[in-house]
Amino acid sequence: MNAAIEVTNLKYRYHDGSEALRGVSLRVAPGECVGVLGPNGSGKSTLLLHLNGILPEKLSADGAVRILGQSVSAENLETIRRQVGLVFQDPDDQLFCPTVEEDVAFGPMQLGLSEAQVKERVQKALAQVGLADFDRRATHHLSHGEKRRVCLAGVLACEPSVLVLDEPTSDLDPRGRREFKALLRQIPATKLIATHDLELVVELCSRAIVLDQGLVVAEGPVVELLNDEELMLAHGLERPHILRHHHPHHAENHTA
Repeated sequence: MNAAIEVTNLKYRYHDGSEALRGVSLRVAPGECVGVLGPNGSGKSTLLLHLNGILPEKLSADGAVRILGQSVSAENLETIRRQVGLVFQDPDDQLFCPTVEEDVAFGPMQLGLSEAQVKERVQKALAQVGLADFDRRATHHLSHGEKRRVCLAGVLACEPSVLVLDEPTSDLDPRGRREFKALLRQIPATKLIATHDLELVVELCSRAIVLDQGLVVAEGPVVELLNDEELMLAHGLERPHILRHHHPHHAENHTA
């Protein structure tokens, strides 16, 4: 069976010549939820931007990145982008229509659906993220948490099979974080989540990958990996509090 995401020895240099990714390899199985951890500057965002071809400018057909068995190359790009929904770290980078409805409709409209189908997808996606009656709201009047949900709805409206999220809970208050995690838990797509929110990783992900200086330095089952205090500290992370209070076996059932 094809992996949902397969990255093989992916390298990427910035324009100034510095190396962002120095040979990253990872696999995510269909339906899996995997966390990508690492300090700032470890290459997490750069990695995510490769998964639907936003980077690099020259798309390689060498299969360094494959989604459901297809390489992310120029000729496959349209198909890949239908399958991979990317939610950026800053919602303001993703919202550019005046109303919520127009923003969520943008993606489905590119898919050549009828007006009725687009409307149906918009309503369904807004309901999925708990913003059912927000369609007429102005995007710039929304709270940060609402903007994040609209971004997620815009991606869900395209019905991707793979969801890639960059720091989805940063800048949210505890309630906003809790609610956003609950939303993510309901979404059946394969998920790859780059985050500093280790509680989220414990609650949602079965496996985690630690990236540092453009390399995968560790990967494994979440509880095992995050309980390795030495490893965490070596890569600018810390063992999450949630694991200090729970017996390891209960951690994955914990739904605070």
